[in-house]
Amino acid sequence: MLILGSLPGDASIAAGEYYAHPRNGFWAIIAELTGIPVALPYRERLGRLVAARLALWDVCAAAARGGSRDAAIRRRSVVANDLEPFLHAHPDIRLIAFNGATAAALFQRLVLPALEPESVAIARVRLPSTSPAHAALPVARKVAAWRAAVWPVLQNG
Repeated sequence: MLILGSLPGDASIAAGEYYAHPRNGFWAIIAELTGIPVALPYRERLGRLVAARLALWDVCAAAARGGSRDAAIRRRSVVANDLEPFLHAHPDIRLIAFNGATAAALFQRLVLPALEPESVAIARVRLPSTSPAHAALPVARKVAAWRAAVWPVLQNG
């Protein structure tokens, strides 16, 4: 499974780590789904993601944005990551899971048109954003939504 965010926020960029903001629920959700402890050092968590057959990346390679909120991404400034070579090199990917609506929308607009038919055929699901900006949905409900969408893939990995 490939999990795609939109673009790292300021805390993640400063730390050089995905989902580094202390209130982002990503690692807590991953811990619930995979048993990977949040307290592990970042590099160990990444290693365990790979062992669980989970890939983590962003739709955007670069974009102009004031602050960390997805809503502040200047859409015309977005440069998408070239996902086709990655998907081609990993033909066993069965699900692309988007961490939030912005990642899904950017993928739809900028990445999907450039994909080969085999990559277009990969199942896709938009999940609730783990961002603290989306605090209206409690973490427990986010975990339930993520579990419902990705648990079959994790179990059959």
